Amino acid sequence: MKKNFFIFIIAVLVLGSCSKDFLEPKPTNAVPDDEVFNTVDNVETVMNGTWSYMFEEFFSYAVPGYKSIHLTSDAMGSDIAVTQSYGLRDSYGFTEMVDNTKNRVTAFWTILYKVIDNCNNIIAKIDNATGDDAKKQRIKGQAYALRAHCYLTLASYYQFNRTGTEKAVPIYLEPTTATSVGKPKSTIGDVYKQVIADLEKALPLLKDYQRNPSQKWKIDGNVANGLLARAYLYNHQWTQAITASVAARSGYSLMSGDDYNKGFSDLNNVEWIWGHGQTPNQSNASYNFHFLDVSTPASYYQSFMCDPYFQNFFDSADVRFRLFDWDTLPDQEGYLRYKKFRFRDATALVGDLVLMRSAEMYLIEAEAYTRNGNNGKGAEALNVLRAARNATTYKGGGNLLDTILVERRKELWGEGFALSDIIRTGGTVVRKPFLSYTGEDSIINVRRADGTFLQVAGQGHLTLKQPDGKAFTPYSNYYLFAIPISEVQNNPNLNN
Repeated sequence: MKKNFFIFIIAVLVLGSCSKDFLEPKPTNAVPDDEVFNTVDNVETVMNGTWSYMFEEFFSYAVPGYKSIHLTSDAMGSDIAVTQSYGLRDSYGFTEMVDNTKNRVTAFWTILYKVIDNCNNIIAKIDNATGDDAKKQRIKGQAYALRAHCYLTLASYYQFNRTGTEKAVPIYLEPTTATSVGKPKSTIGDVYKQVIADLEKALPLLKDYQRNPSQKWKIDGNVANGLLARAYLYNHQWTQAITASVAARSGYSLMSGDDYNKGFSDLNNVEWIWGHGQTPNQSNASYNFHFLDVSTPASYYQSFMCDPYFQNFFDSADVRFRLFDWDTLPDQEGYLRYKKFRFRDATALVGDLVLMRSAEMYLIEAEAYTRNGNNGKGAEALNVLRAARNATTYKGGGNLLDTILVERRKELWGEGFALSDIIRTGGTVVRKPFLSYTGEDSIINVRRADGTFLQVAGQGHLTLKQPDGKAFTPYSNYYLFAIPISEVQNNPNLNN
């Protein structure tokens, strides 16, 4: 690990401007450490700047910060039919994320490890800063949790967890310097252990912290428990996942049907536990909506269309079913739109980004109970969510676990879980052509705005097989993200 790759930042610093939620200048390492970390207010500025870098840094229009990892995850799943017009086509086709020379591959790795290094600096140095002890503890807890979040993201995309012994990614727990030596890959089991250890350290440090409701980007006890619930679920620790998921959703009710149809772009949604807010002056991360928003005219890409078969998972009375319609616009004609995401402000092209919801916690609880052999409790948790969506309740029959995994696809569509769920469960991408029973194009009668109907050929998935021409299979290496060529070349210990 040479310094020319790990250009780790000591976050955005404008000393004396710590009252801002986010800091406008780009990250810099120009301020000496003794000044950066000498007061707790300065350390909080480091934390704020680290968060801002994570979400607001553009590597390209196709990589608008951390949430572009979620875009990529969903583009590589089963339920989003990415158009060939703009953006994420190569990820969707499984040719990009296996290529360690690609910009997106390097960007994701850089974002995650830069944030990890900043968290390492905060954890190592905040105890010596002057200032309020309670504030120190809170910031340290947030640093542990954010570091855990980054390692959990790495664990989710860079290796399968079949035995726990598979080599995954390096673990760094101390600040890097010009003389730092690159570390070898740790096992996937050790990465999960580190995630859980960090979150267990974070929770007592955050137990008395009450954040401002308008600052849902700040990590509190609910967020830390939600991350812990994910980590336990992904690491097959079912009992602990149940406890953490219940704690995470405490105080966060499920939204109404009407709220579900408002566009998933407002931090004030009662169900959002964690999210990244946007304003007209701080809106780089809103660029993610240009991919997701397929109904706002000003949305530029509108590339995340829906697999037509996905609609069949929903009851017609389900509030989520209202979001489907067929597109009649040129170049998008015949695609099924799922209008879950829309800019909160269509004029300013601004929208808040969701990171964690209480609905996910019910799904974690349902899955963990079921995998632990308690189908009754699993169905109960599932039906709380289904009742809130006005969907038919589960009354037995079929495979409950499969039902829950499908419910995750329905509920969390577009929120970044598609590929990570396939990787963690040993599942597979499922894509098939949208054809009639005769094997010809399916013809759709589409109602236009003027009330007339138009017959169009329905559009579905354009990539139906792996790049090697074979069918998608469980545990395919095409699902895993590559480690960038710069890290491979500059870290001689990587594969030791």
